[in-house]
Amino acid sequence: MSVETIQKPSTVRRLAPRYRVLLHNDDFNPMEYVVRVLLETVSSLTQPQAVNIMMEAHHSGVALVITCAQEHAEFYAETLNNHGLTSTIEPDE
Repeated sequence: MSVETIQKPSTVRRLAPRYRVLLHNDDFNPMEYVVRVLLETVSSLTQPQAVNIMMEAHHSGVALVITCAQEHAEFYAETLNNHGLTSTIEPDE
């Protein structure tokens, strides 16, 4: 009599792909306003971080705001856009 071993399929957890939220420079919004919107939109940012993001976008044309799950990235970008800023997302490679 043989005994068969039944193997359960192994569960492989895959991390959700992450996305980068980018802030693009504009010549319309005051710097203080951009910092305030960043702080209101991404609660994990500190004021110095928000200032650095704003300054990087101002000088380089684009700045990384945060890297997160796609659903969150879409929410952040949409919220920034709704406040008159220009924001996009892209896959984090």
